[in-house]
Amino acid sequence: MIQITLPAKAEQTEAVEDALLGHGAVSVMLRDAGDVPLLEPLPGEEPLWPDLLVTGLFQPDIDLDELTHILAVELAMDASRIHHEVLPDRDWVRACMDDFHPIRFGQRLWIVPTWHETPDADAVNIRLDPGLAFGTGTHPTTAMCLRWLDAHPPQAQEVLDYGCGSGILAIGALKLGAQSTWAVDIDPQAMTATRENAQRNDIPDEQLITGLPDVLPEDACFDLTLANILASPLMALAPALAGRTRPGGRIILAGLLDRQANDLMSCYERWFEMRIADQQEGWTLLEGTRRQ
Repeated sequence: MIQITLPAKAEQTEAVEDALLGHGAVSVMLRDAGDVPLLEPLPGEEPLWPDLLVTGLFQPDIDLDELTHILAVELAMDASRIHHEVLPDRDWVRACMDDFHPIRFGQRLWIVPTWHETPDADAVNIRLDPGLAFGTGTHPTTAMCLRWLDAHPPQAQEVLDYGCGSGILAIGALKLGAQSTWAVDIDPQAMTATRENAQRNDIPDEQLITGLPDVLPEDACFDLTLANILASPLMALAPALAGRTRPGGRIILAGLLDRQANDLMSCYERWFEMRIADQQEGWTLLEGTRRQ
């Protein structure tokens, strides 16, 4: 395969993607070209960094010189800014499988890919493979949430997982004794991934309900609210998430950088007694208890 990469501003990405796909790219990937850790939009907004690198993957029989020239002309770009790399032949499925191993979180919670044996059959094991939506436990924000759940099992509690992604937190809560979970997300792929992962873990449909946020009953409140998204939507959603958490219940906020923690705590202290519960690799986990 041949990988072609070119720079783009956020407002140019659609045109660049269309050009790459229009000339035969089998896939296109966007990544940050600067030093911005991550940009999370408000619901309904497009998540993009200001400066990006757009990469297209092509079959090895393309005419590389001709394609470079065509892209440069179509995108009004100097051809020297278009870079290519010949990728070695590789079994990419096998490579992915080799890179993804069972991981333990806390004392007894494991994330185990389906092709691995469980390291501890008596532990709490979640079967999960890389898929449509992020959330396999490898990112610090997800890891901190899983460790928190392991240390504070939500026995017989009703749990809301807001921004469920792969459903890993909702499934983990159920495996650790939750009575039921609602897993909501604005991304349909996240709901698909959550349902598939729930089935893979033998979670009954009546215990895990998925959907867009507006599927939540108007009067639904929860003993535990989990929101592993990022700082900007967490700030905007504060009144809504507070309204979904019962008095005396707890909220877990993740996806925020260390430098954003104080602002988030100040925002949520209107409704919760807030504290920093964990920190890892520049990311912070906040815990709050809903005031009576």
